[in-house]
This record gives sequence, structure tokens and C-alpha cells, in this order.
Amino acid sequence: MTEHGESVDVAIIGAGPVGMTLALALAGGPHRVRLIDARPRGAWSSDPRALALAHGSRQVLEGLQAWNRNAATAISTIHVSQRAGFGRTLIDASDYGLPALGYVMRYRDLAAALDARLGDSLLLDNCSVLRVDSDDIHTGLTLRRADETWRITAKLVVHAEGTPGNDDDVRVYDYRQHALVAEVRPAAAHDHRAWERFTADGPIALLPLDSDFSLVFTVPPEKAGELLELDEQAFLARLHECFAGRLEFTACRTRASFPLALRIRRQITAGRQVWIGNAAQTLHPVSGQGFNLGLRDAWELAETLLGTASDDAGDATALAAYGRRRVIDRNGSAAFTDGIVRVFSNDLAPLRFARGLGLLALELLPPLRHFVARRMIWGARAWP
Repeated sequence: MTEHGESVDVAIIGAGPVGMTLALALAGGPHRVRLIDARPRGAWSSDPRALALAHGSRQVLEGLQAWNRNAATAISTIHVSQRAGFGRTLIDASDYGLPALGYVMRYRDLAAALDARLGDSLLLDNCSVLRVDSDDIHTGLTLRRADETWRITAKLVVHAEGTPGNDDDVRVYDYRQHALVAEVRPAAAHDHRAWERFTADGPIALLPLDSDFSLVFTVPPEKAGELLELDEQAFLARLHECFAGRLEFTACRTRASFPLALRIRRQITAGRQVWIGNAAQTLHPVSGQGFNLGLRDAWELAETLLGTASDDAGDATALAAYGRRRVIDRNGSAAFTDGIVRVFSNDLAPLRFARGLGLLALELLPPLRHFVARRMIWGARAWP
């Protein structure tokens, strides 16, 4: 068994897009950085998932020279409505002087753009974390990589993979919903319009991706199983019905589903450790807030580490300040998505009427509509 020892300032566990974003944001600065991943490099190359990226996330990625322009499908407008109820609103990028409200990109294409900027010295791939031991001076990591043992001493360890666990510091709310995801082909060109349709079972999102739509269909678990078992034409007919015949669909690629829950870590810093991205919080996919929130976690942590006068990346004062600054954005994003799901995922007549009034108000009151749009584009920067 071969043993290796290494001392760094920042060790980042997880080389997904959020972990890579942090590593690139710190690259070239005063901190020695090591990025660690359980998967072999490039394992994401066959990942078919689609990601909704806000315009604010594009700005972050452009700052890192990792914006994959050719792989991004712009969202110019978002049509929001409810099934079996009145009221709708249309959010248009031209109202904000932006080229797009957001973008849709496959996970593999975003990961490839970030990976291309990493070089060959930052990443330690294909290894598992056996132990994490933290004290007042440093945090020690014990890793296993094939027949090698790595012992890394870091001033700060950043957890950027996985989801919040079941410990006492994690708040969990089970939505009792599953998200069914697929790619569907519309009969007519989508014209870069996204659709958010609220039903009694949960929200349905159609996001333009190349010439197709990326679909997120939220339903109770038992209905998810039913929808997965339908043949292609029956499934497309069900989707057509949910949009009251407004949209026609001609094809559907492989369907899959997964359960939905809100999981949010109350404290994202502890000693010489910090949690970002999905390791800090997982949100309901409605309005596509979760991944964008994770990128903002990484960007603001990098600004904190690069902006502190201390040469200690795990400086307790700086990390505490980072944690306080993330409160509004994290809690606001969780409350925003959670509130939408709770208000819209039911069929009570009084709430259906109130929802209709709310959608009508968004359409008739531009300042209210602009606030909601800015909240989706830039996160906490939309708050007064």
C-alpha cells in the first residue's frame, strides 16, 4: 500500500459543477487548492440531465471563462399559468434589457466547459474519503485511491457533493411528490419560450433545450409510476391534456423519476469545514433555483477567501461572516420555492381563486412581476 501526504489551504470534496466553479474561482490566488472526486475524471460525459441556468449564473461562468455558449439554449419568455383556473402571466427578457432570462444546458456540457479550465494539477479523481478529522489548527482527510492512501492536511475543507444528511442540523420536509423528467419534442417550434404550469398534483415545467423541451412533471408517487408505465403516445396525450390543448407533442425520450424533498442545513460552517451547493441544501425544482443557488454559494465563498486579510483559509471570523451573508439568499430561495409548491399543489377552490388573482396581479402590475423575475435571475440581489 503506497501512502502520499499533502498539505493545502483548501480541499474541495466533489468535482461537480459547483465544486469546479469554486476551484476555478480560487485558481491563481494565494491559496493552494486540491479538488477531490469519487468518480474518474470525465464520468459526467454521459450524464443526460438538463440544468436551468439563470442569467446571473451565466455571468459567474463567463467570469471564469467557462461559459459554453454553443451548448446553451436561451429562455426568452416564461409563460406561467394554472390548470382549471384563471390568471396567467408572461415574463419577457426584453423587459430587463437582457439577452435571455436564463438558459438550459445539459449537465455534461457545463461540466465539460468547467473541466477544460481546470488543467491537470488541481483534481485528484477516482478516490473515496475515508475520514475527516477537524481541530482548531487544520482538517485532515484520509483518502483511498486504488491501492494508494492519501493523507491531506487542509486549513479548510469544503463539502460540495451529496445532499444534506439526516443529522440534527438538517431540516427536512418531504413533499410527497416525485419529479418525472424527460425530453419531449413539440409539434411547433418552441421560440425559446419556457412554460410553468401549476396543477393540483404539482408544477409542470417545459424548458427549451435545442429543438426539444426538457420536461419536469411533478406528481404524487403513485401517479409517477403510472406515467412511467404509459406508452409514448398515451404519455404525450396526458401531457397535452395538462396544458389544455395549447401544446402538441410528437415524441418523448426516456422517462425517469425521483422523490422530492426540501433538505437544508441550518449551519453551513463548522470549525474548518463549510458546505455548499447540494451538500448545503436541496430544493424543489420549481422555478429552477437550486443549482443557481449552489453556484452563488461557490462564488461568494471564493470572494470571501480571496478578500480576507488573513492568510488562513479556515479563519473562523471570515467563515462566520460568509455564513451570515448566505442566510438571506439560502433562506429566501428555500422559502420562495417551498411557498410556490405549497400554495399551488392543491385543488381547493378558494386557493385556486387566490392563485388566479396572484397571477393576474403579476400580469397587471409590472413592479411585482419584475421583482419575481429579478429574484429568479439574480437571487438575493433582487431583495430590497
